[in-house]
Amino acid sequence: MNKVKSLCMIAALTFVISGCGSAKTTTSEAKSYTPTLEVTAVVKDDIATLNMTTDLKISKEHYDQQKVQGEGHIHISIDQGEKIVVTDKQYVTEHLNKGTHEVKVSLHNNDHTPYNVSKTISVEVK
Repeated sequence: MNKVKSLCMIAALTFVISGCGSAKTTTSEAKSYTPTLEVTAVVKDDIATLNMTTDLKISKEHYDQQKVQGEGHIHISIDQGEKIVVTDKQYVTEHLNKGTHEVKVSLHNNDHTPYNVSKTISVEVK
């Protein structure tokens, strides 16, 4: 009889212990937002007009402020030069030298942290 009680006790403990290990935990992660970006350029003489197409809300009013998901601004770098901060979906650069220029466009939050979305295009001035 003691053996039966012992076996029942072991079976019950095994059931309880295995039940504890299979509990599912759920974490509510904020959905990550990755904006889209396309960049085109129109060149006339020594002027290049860059057109950026993105679903990111370009926010002039919140520039350099608190991070808001889905909002931000654009950084442009020409030939790996200094970054140019842009708060519009179009940017005109003038007085480009003849030749091919590398233009990198990247998307950033209001607080300048990157969205890790960028495009690099080549622009040729003839």
